[in-house]
Amino acid sequence: MLNIGYFMSEPVTKYYTNRVLFPSEREKLYDKFKDIIEPDLRLNRTLVSFQANKKEPFYRWFKYKEGFSKNLINYYLDKYADKNGHVLDPFAGAGATLFAARERGWVTTGIELLPVGIYSINARLAAEKANLTEFKKEIEKFWINFQNLKKSNNVINHISITKGAFPQKNEEQINKYLTTCKKITNGNLKTLFEFAAFCVLEESSYTRKDGQYLRWDYRAERSNGNSSFDKGEIKDFIHAVRNKLSEIKNDLDGIGELELFTTKPKINILHNPTLLEGTSLEILPKLDEETFNFVFTSPPYCNRYDYTRTYALELIFLNNNDIDVKKMRQSMLSCTVENKEKKEYLIDIYKGLNKETDFKKVDEIYNSIKAMTEVNEVLTILNKKGSLNNSNIPRMVKNYFYEMCFIIFELHRVLRERGIVIMVNDNVRYGGEEIPVDLILSAFAEKFGFKIKKIWTLPIGKGNSSQQMGKHGRSELRKCVYVWEKYYAL
Repeated sequence: MLNIGYFMSEPVTKYYTNRVLFPSEREKLYDKFKDIIEPDLRLNRTLVSFQANKKEPFYRWFKYKEGFSKNLINYYLDKYADKNGHVLDPFAGAGATLFAARERGWVTTGIELLPVGIYSINARLAAEKANLTEFKKEIEKFWINFQNLKKSNNVINHISITKGAFPQKNEEQINKYLTTCKKITNGNLKTLFEFAAFCVLEESSYTRKDGQYLRWDYRAERSNGNSSFDKGEIKDFIHAVRNKLSEIKNDLDGIGELELFTTKPKINILHNPTLLEGTSLEILPKLDEETFNFVFTSPPYCNRYDYTRTYALELIFLNNNDIDVKKMRQSMLSCTVENKEKKEYLIDIYKGLNKETDFKKVDEIYNSIKAMTEVNEVLTILNKKGSLNNSNIPRMVKNYFYEMCFIIFELHRVLRERGIVIMVNDNVRYGGEEIPVDLILSAFAEKFGFKIKKIWTLPIGKGNSSQQMGKHGRSELRKCVYVWEKYYAL
């Protein structure tokens, strides 16, 4: 059963007055779906994360930790797709779905807002097109040009949260390297050289990605640089980028640990993935109805992770300034405490497309789910009691589900009859209260005409944080893969 309210010193809503006679709305929702919640013994944390991609050359070049594995995509395509078709990933990230499905002959379309993912996808396409002989020659010529360069440009322009991120020598070398890259005339090769630098930014900096933010080494020259965190070795940039170029070259050559295109004969070379740049909240309503056979995706989790902070070094590498980053943060699906409400923004989108009826339908469905109302009420009360570590958590959670309600409606609309959605997501907990993301999103999906075929769970769930355990005890949260089928049109 759900761990709801058991850790509170007193009841926080009317649902907790008598738990036997008056089960909470979340418990009712669990009872409704419990027969289709089932552990999949083949699932593990490695499979549903980027870790299983470590043996895939491209994903060894750049560790995009928010992705899931190629093996997971293949597993569920084998399980739920009887033939090839057109697959959509509305949160494409670095393109795992797009490239894995394309290798199997699928037509693939992705939507991505974060420039880090967009750049990574384009770099992979450049790697596919690059001439290996020319790449080897360019490497030899590059280092001669690098040594002979007398003046470099200030290519890296910092934003407030990245100032002091690199040792001075490394920053100078990065600027010199990128200035030298401008001499490369072949577009695909230039992209590969720049991408090599992109891939080693973190290891040659004082920072480490740590979920909600960048963690800074004690040696950094900034106000929080006197912390006790010791990152360990901070690699020399030139040494790191030379190794990365060598790794890329060897993988392309097939003499490294793995060949880049071990499945090359299967790749459908008739098309590249279609990549739509921007937010799914705005792009999905513009897509034609019944276009796709399959959706495979993992949206941002409702866990406060701010990708514009964790990928701040990569964003400044791609010439994003403070204004760009702040705008990007607000455009993303609400998953951080800084996100503002997007209701008016969504109204404008649907009005502009003459789809006010669709907006009203989604808004009504969101407000009809009693478990959602309960979550919002409980978090508001916890906030008033001072039980949340950030007062904007209730707003973030409300916004997250409201926006996901629109995403789910649009996925149903753009799928063909009997089309399948595979969605990877985690449940979360705030102030000791479990937020059953899997159940609430599935309740939305059912209202829109999806049949909830299965909620697969990992055999071992996700533990709560040490801070949460200290206050509320140890308990697990479900890590899930939802399977929804378009059962009827609205």
